[in-house]
Amino acid sequence: NCKHCLIFSITTNADLTSLPEKHLVLLRDGRTLIGYLRSIDQFANLVLHQTVERIHVGKKYGDIPRGIFVVRGENVVLLGEIDLEKESDTPLQQVSIEEILEEQRVEQQAKQESEKLKVQALKERGLSIPRADTLDEY
Repeated sequence: NCKHCLIFSITTNADLTSLPEKHLVLLRDGRTLIGYLRSIDQFANLVLHQTVERIHVGKKYGDIPRGIFVVRGENVVLLGEIDLEKESDTPLQQVSIEEILEEQRVEQQAKQESEKLKVQALKERGLSIPRADTLDEY
């Protein structure tokens, strides 16, 4: 309802629709999105077009097509433009969706096992650390 917000919205939308640049968005939950930025507002709410979710495991990565993606601003950690000339110049190997999801599953299992061993070692010494999900309550 404020005229400054309307001007910002019109200017932003007009500028963005003419720009074909790809953007990378790092989310608070650790996910990485790559797509064409179509809209942004004063709260950093984003609309991405032709979006893929990129999963990295070691020196491999895979892209999962997600289409149009709306991101609430409070979940944005980083937003940056991708240099298309340097995009293909990467030491990472692209693999299939199935392969990267399997690699991710294996990596997550290894992390969970390592965490269990760490908690067990602390417990044997009479120490404990709070679980991550209980920290969100504060």
